[in-house]
Amino acid sequence: MYVIPAVDIMGGRVVRLLRGDPKLAKSYAHLGDPIALARKWESEGARMIHVIDLDAALGFGGNLETITRIIQSVKVPVQVGGGIRSLERASQLIDAGAGRIILGSLAFKNSESIRVLLNNFGQDRIAVALDHLRGEIMVDGWRKSAHMTLKEAVKMFSAMGVKFFLVTSIQRDGTLSGPDIESLSRVVELDVNVIASGGVRSLDDIRVLRDLGVYGVVVGRALYEGRFSLKEALKVSLNKNG
Repeated sequence: MYVIPAVDIMGGRVVRLLRGDPKLAKSYAHLGDPIALARKWESEGARMIHVIDLDAALGFGGNLETITRIIQSVKVPVQVGGGIRSLERASQLIDAGAGRIILGSLAFKNSESIRVLLNNFGQDRIAVALDHLRGEIMVDGWRKSAHMTLKEAVKMFSAMGVKFFLVTSIQRDGTLSGPDIESLSRVVELDVNVIASGGVRSLDDIRVLRDLGVYGVVVGRALYEGRFSLKEALKVSLNKNG
């Protein structure tokens, strides 16, 4: 299982939101700028880094220059999401060197774009974000319903050839309240690569997700606030017996 540390960017700084609310943004500038933090995660053993452009996701602008510098500053793949609402933006990020891009609203509003991107860049470079509130998919910065359940979305996109899904519990995102195991279980049983996000607070959570069979887990606030180290999480993720 991949443990994928997060670098969430707003206004050029590292922040975390609570349940996606920009009014509840907490700065972690003391950890360094986004580039320094990405380098720190790489030096501690990360095999992939998760970068989200919160400004782009919320329609406040974007951090393309910073994201490009992150990609250029580390040797491990960088998974990038947030505000990718056009084919042009998606291609721009892949051309900048993103190892994988995460599509949310674009996937639900223009599913043909998924086919185009899969054909152009391959299955390993494309992930679909399934941001959900009690099992219902939300789009547009988590503000509108897509009128679709988690299972319905996975079945639709996997039929198109999508292999990777970032499953985020909005209710638990940034809360340190534990992952939404029930919802994740329903998706894992559909035989797709699930990247879990939202609520991770302890090494026990990492163990539970590992045993559940998810492909990866994104960890943000728990790492930022020292609940455990990335090295500890990586050790647990690879140890089937502990």
